[in-house]
Amino acid sequence: MADPARAQRLAKRISSIVASAISSDIKDPRLAYVTVTDAKVTGDLHDATIFYTVMGPALDTPPDYASAAAGLAKATGVLRSKVGAGTGVRFTPTLTFVLDRVPDTAREMEELLERARLQDEEVARLARDAAPAGDADPYREPRADDDDDDSGDGAVSTGER
Repeated sequence: MADPARAQRLAKRISSIVASAISSDIKDPRLAYVTVTDAKVTGDLHDATIFYTVMGPALDTPPDYASAAAGLAKATGVLRSKVGAGTGVRFTPTLTFVLDRVPDTAREMEELLERARLQDEEVARLARDAAPAGDADPYREPRADDDDDDSGDGAVSTGER
């Protein structure tokens, strides 16, 4: 088992090698909008998982996840060779590509928070404009005389026992 710090350094190095190879060395048009977001290496340094995300050609165009995955599967051998040459480790780790869903999840979470904020504003507006259905305090019993609080026996309470 390797040192976890060494595994992190190797993962960072693999991530940068794969990202630069995808952007400059591999001429597959399916990988034009692929971005490497993270990499993890197992403790024995034999397997590397590379997380990627895919963007569309335009903001309103949905990304093509299937073709990006196919392009990465086809380029895995070349990328592994580049990782082996760039890292100089004894055993070049196998590469597994996993679609990173964190950006999509973050976008969904932001939309949910925005919807909750709008609902809170609506409730606050309704509460501000609302009037009570009855008295302000419906449980208060009316008293004939609030300052006549004697028990009727003429004794004065001193607060001592």
